Amino acid sequence: MEISLLSIFYLVGSVTFIIGLKMLSHPETARKGNLIAAVGMALAIFGTIFLYKDGDKGLHNYAWIFAALAIGTLVGTIAAKKVKMTAMPEMVSLFNGMGGACAALISVIEFQHNFRFSDTPGWHTTIGISIGTLLTIFAGLIIGSISFAGSIIAWGKLNGSIKDFSFKGQQITNIILFLGILVVSGYLIAFLNFNNYYLFYVVLVAALVYGVLFVLPIGGADMPVVISLLNSFTGVAAACGGFLYNNQVMLTGGILVGAAGTLLTILMCKAMNRSLLNVLIGSFGGNAAGNTQQSIQGSFKEISLSDAAVCMAYANKVIIVPGYGLAVAQAQHVCHELEKLLEDKGVEVSYAIHPVAGRMPGHMNVLLAEADVNYDKLQEMEQANDQFKNTDVVLVLGANDVVNPAAKNDPASPIYGMPILEVELAKTVIVNKRSMKPGYAGIENALFFQPKTSMLFGDAKAALQKLVAEIKTV
Repeated sequence: MEISLLSIFYLVGSVTFIIGLKMLSHPETARKGNLIAAVGMALAIFGTIFLYKDGDKGLHNYAWIFAALAIGTLVGTIAAKKVKMTAMPEMVSLFNGMGGACAALISVIEFQHNFRFSDTPGWHTTIGISIGTLLTIFAGLIIGSISFAGSIIAWGKLNGSIKDFSFKGQQITNIILFLGILVVSGYLIAFLNFNNYYLFYVVLVAALVYGVLFVLPIGGADMPVVISLLNSFTGVAAACGGFLYNNQVMLTGGILVGAAGTLLTILMCKAMNRSLLNVLIGSFGGNAAGNTQQSIQGSFKEISLSDAAVCMAYANKVIIVPGYGLAVAQAQHVCHELEKLLEDKGVEVSYAIHPVAGRMPGHMNVLLAEADVNYDKLQEMEQANDQFKNTDVVLVLGANDVVNPAAKNDPASPIYGMPILEVELAKTVIVNKRSMKPGYAGIENALFFQPKTSMLFGDAKAALQKLVAEIKTV
């Protein structure tokens, strides 16, 4: 059997995707893994452009192809260079949505390309389109459309332009709409003809509406779950495109993204104490009726910079808990400076990372890696929770919901049951926040009112800079 040069390009591209994904599992190799996968993608793209043959014909309209590549490369490069670390989750959602839109458009184009009508009067049928092809087209259309619409809503919610919205009976509405999409799709796959082909576009619109309704009610604290889930959707939709075009590298990439996104979704659900079924029917979020959080009684106490400096400088062990406030202030570099300063004074310093801290999975890991924090110093939640009881000082930097004791002791709280970082077990807890406003989940934090907790108000970067200066004088 003859093996074409294009097949070799696709094989190389598929292998680079697998190697790149493996290398992304560790910060020390992640950058190189990303570059390797990008090289593989470039080989696959240019191999397709110059080596693809349909019979004796290759691709044409090179001006359009390269113009699109140039525009996409320019926009992507500028966006990636300008995006702030705090806005990275928004960019991931936006890019993920574009992937879903591309997959859905592939299904639309292939449907139009394959659908043909008979010239026989009174008899209309399809020519050259199999049941398997129709199944793949509809799968790509539905999954890609849901991913696109849901990702755009997620992007809006992350940047604050779209608020949580729900209405009575929304879960039932979502289920009925989704079942309707499946029923109509099944009917068309079995009985597609000239008289009902327009229902294909009804399915397209219904899938877009479902994507919107699916994400709208999701509370902010649950957003990391929906991001990873939509990412898996886009991967599956891309794999459908690979089936349609018999494109091995597209199929491999889609399967890898879909599988990785699904596994990450399961891990996020576990971290948030949510079932995957709840995610699929859109019934989770902080808006459930009847959830009335217990009112918090008591007062909080502030700590001065000098007292905080002395407390940390003379501690044996300090654990830093980074959160979204650290990202907003772009304080990761001065945080690393604080870490090195404390270690010079003989203090053991590490970081406790909650799986869903920030706005997306791995947000804090990426943030600290940018500041060259040693990966070995990053402790996962279970490991950190074992260490808190032997810790002198915990410094919470902008984290809120992931350290809220209500998740353990308030059944009425929207985050009840969510595993948290049990920072209250430490001897002293110092919390840096701009104010006493609730976190992303919109609920108060009982930790701030506990006797062992002291508040250090202010912008994280400014507060840490002043704290570093104070510690140098101790």
